[in-house]
Amino acid sequence: MFEKSTRRDFLKNSTLLGTAWWVGQTSTLGADSKNPLERLNFGCIGVDGKGSSDTTDAAYNGNVVALCDIDDRHLDKKLKQLKRLGKVNDSVKLFNDYREMIDQMGDKIDAVTVSIPDHSHASASVLAMKKGKHCFTQKPLTWSVYEARRMRDVANEMKVATQMGNQGTNAYGFRTAVEIIRSGAIGSVKEVHVWTNRPIWPQGEGRPIHTDPIPKFVHWDLFLGPAPERPYVNNVYHPFKWRGWLDFGTGALGDMACHTANMAVMSLELFDPVAVEVKNTSGIVAGESYPKFSVIEYEFPERKTILFKQGVTLPPCKLIWYDGQQYPPNALLQGEKRADSGMVLVGDQGSLYTPDDYGAEHVLLPRNKFEHYAPPAKFIPRTSNHFKEWATACRGGAPAMSNFNYASRLTETMILGNLALRAGSRVEWDAKNQVVTNNPAANKFVRREYRSGYTV
Repeated sequence: MFEKSTRRDFLKNSTLLGTAWWVGQTSTLGADSKNPLERLNFGCIGVDGKGSSDTTDAAYNGNVVALCDIDDRHLDKKLKQLKRLGKVNDSVKLFNDYREMIDQMGDKIDAVTVSIPDHSHASASVLAMKKGKHCFTQKPLTWSVYEARRMRDVANEMKVATQMGNQGTNAYGFRTAVEIIRSGAIGSVKEVHVWTNRPIWPQGEGRPIHTDPIPKFVHWDLFLGPAPERPYVNNVYHPFKWRGWLDFGTGALGDMACHTANMAVMSLELFDPVAVEVKNTSGIVAGESYPKFSVIEYEFPERKTILFKQGVTLPPCKLIWYDGQQYPPNALLQGEKRADSGMVLVGDQGSLYTPDDYGAEHVLLPRNKFEHYAPPAKFIPRTSNHFKEWATACRGGAPAMSNFNYASRLTETMILGNLALRAGSRVEWDAKNQVVTNNPAANKFVRREYRSGYTV
């Protein structure tokens, strides 16, 4: 399936691809890119949950000059923590509205982290990038299919360094697995099975019929952001359970596919499926929340490679996604213990099984066939830290591997599964024009109307 790739091929293609892919942004960074020894000034949007670790990473890779969160408790907690670490002083500015932060601190910020609910990723990130700010956005990159491509377009237009927060991309084992697949070790891959232990939050429920007073420390209107208005209810949407609600999150698929399917997507260039079909599901409830479980099949046509070694023809391939305690046939594991989350790539010369969310651990099957297998020569650069890889790119270094040229395509591919769930039918997809061709009514799910005051 693949011809042997080398580091020389990688570097050659890095130059040829220009701004089109994650291997080609280095030369497009603006002339004002930071000197490698100069510290970056960060504004951090969302500072609790995953946003807490992203903010800490920013503090260890530069200066945190602004913190933003819609919950005053989160701001207070993170500020105290950073002060204990000696990473900020009283000059750091606090905001509840990221629009105000970017407007008031624009000339003092080099880069932003965006670690807020999925529905606001694009509006915050695009606003920052349009101001010339480098951008690190948590996974999934966006809430909608349209937003994913929009993020890529703006990043390339503004020539900023970007990275999505799917940190497994950084793992040595992940990059080795990509090299193994690209080397043709298991032959032509025509089937991929990916499963997750999510959801681990409530979903498959209708909207609560009661409302609660909004606490003084929660800025509810700012939490809603571009989403339609709805009443506040204690401990239903904020701070963590928003993931299961259509207006705010992307469900189990959005939460985990950018991790668990990532290695297969990169290895096999699983972009722009021609069809997506829901094979089994408990169903979306009242247009409000994602299903308790689903099985979704993606169909990819024959395609030419554009990552690493260009122009190799890949055969048609299917990717089947399972969530909510749904799993692929046990026979695919060939006697291996099935992990709670994992993936199997089935080739005509063998299989690769990864029993974790990131593809960093993997085993070639059948074991006896690959007992003496030696991985191919490395042709993907290694890095010690996912966030630092992006910070280096912000200073004018090599682009981060999960920058928006790659991450937007990964996200666009996977979020199409949610579009199919909402459409309630097989979706035949014209990727070039972002149009559902067999069910015009489903096109309303490609993008959403934003509330006044928010845009991409």
